[in-house]
Amino acid sequence: MQRIMFAALLGISGAALAEGGMLQKECSSCHNITGPVAQTLKEAFAKQGPDLSYAGNKYREEWIVSWLQKPVRIRPAGMYYGDHLKAGVKSDEIDTATLKDHAALSKADATKVAHELMELKPHNDLIAKEKIEPGSIIKQMGEMNFDKFWGCMACHLIEPEYGGLSGPEMYTAAKRLQPQFIASFIRNPQAWEPKTWMPNKQVSEGSIQKFVQYLDLLSKESANAK
Repeated sequence: MQRIMFAALLGISGAALAEGGMLQKECSSCHNITGPVAQTLKEAFAKQGPDLSYAGNKYREEWIVSWLQKPVRIRPAGMYYGDHLKAGVKSDEIDTATLKDHAALSKADATKVAHELMELKPHNDLIAKEKIEPGSIIKQMGEMNFDKFWGCMACHLIEPEYGGLSGPEMYTAAKRLQPQFIASFIRNPQAWEPKTWMPNKQVSEGSIQKFVQYLDLLSKESANAK
């Protein structure tokens, strides 16, 4: 009943959920697609994949279509890194044998899934509050803001094998995420997911804009490197 009520807020009918679209067929075994998001640590620890109940506010549709056809791991240590560690010579390291690959879909199925995900927009209110200022940033200044000032590299990679492993990599973030979502999530992660591992560091408005510009720069460099 709780999921049906949340689905109604998303504009999805109970009948549609019962019939089941591509999301139900392909995604619901590992992802929360109807909400609500995890409200307890127990629920957060049990997550098998990112919450998709607000995917329409978060992702770029063209990226979803492309990624689902050829999935590449975004979280190097899995959804919860504690489940995928083993003792190494110098320190803990990722036990890749415990990580599961994401299934690849056909272009037709990926397009259908992406279209359905884009309909899931329960947080238009948070998105509407964000204004992305035009501008650019020098890479060295962006990295200083990301690493030295706010310590984000403790959890995130800014290029392959450079940075932390417990969170999603950031060098393709601007290709997969909408800029307003990036700004909003940095501003108040718990407004999106109360039990997210991402801390609210009370980031200033100027630094939020720098983050958006820096991630855009990283994504362009990543694309050019291929």
